[in-house]
Amino acid sequence: MQDFTDQRDEKSADELWCLEHPPVFTQGQAGKDEHLLGTGDIPVIHVDRGGQVTYHGPGQLVLYTLIDIRRKKLSVRELVTGIENAVIKILADVGIQARSDRDAPGVYLHSGEKICSVGLRIRRGRSFHGLALNVRPDLAPFTMINPCGYQGLKVTSMLENGVEMSVADAADKLVDALVETLGYNGHILSTDTNSL
Repeated sequence: MQDFTDQRDEKSADELWCLEHPPVFTQGQAGKDEHLLGTGDIPVIHVDRGGQVTYHGPGQLVLYTLIDIRRKKLSVRELVTGIENAVIKILADVGIQARSDRDAPGVYLHSGEKICSVGLRIRRGRSFHGLALNVRPDLAPFTMINPCGYQGLKVTSMLENGVEMSVADAADKLVDALVETLGYNGHILSTDTNSL
């Protein structure tokens, strides 16, 4: 992801990478160790995205947004809003009502439970990192941290809200929603869901 961002030029297609990670906690640049409550055998990796600590694991769709925001004429806020709106759309399509919170990036149910994290990095006008949508992961590791730096934040999943869906199907739906929300014509966007 970092290499792609550093080596791309103004003609390089934007890419969306969809994958699942093995169990791992990632600590963003602003991360504070006080938000790691007891991580057991799950490794903690320090990464160069914004935000605090979150968990990634099987059953969670991680989608990296490798986008030339200068070329797309998008501000960082517009990109975050576009990502959040795409997630809200696919959740609404399966009957889950969700919302964003301008003061805390991500997507939340109206009850306040978080279902999707967003953490980006922008370098030379290009974004990397992205989002993590809880499709059907084990939610227990989220109790080992203060998710996104918020003590007591409850985390949920699509499965916990009655939606049976594979991560690959969620990826297909989310890629389509992002293409629409971010206004792609298809000729400068490349996607790969083969790793799911």
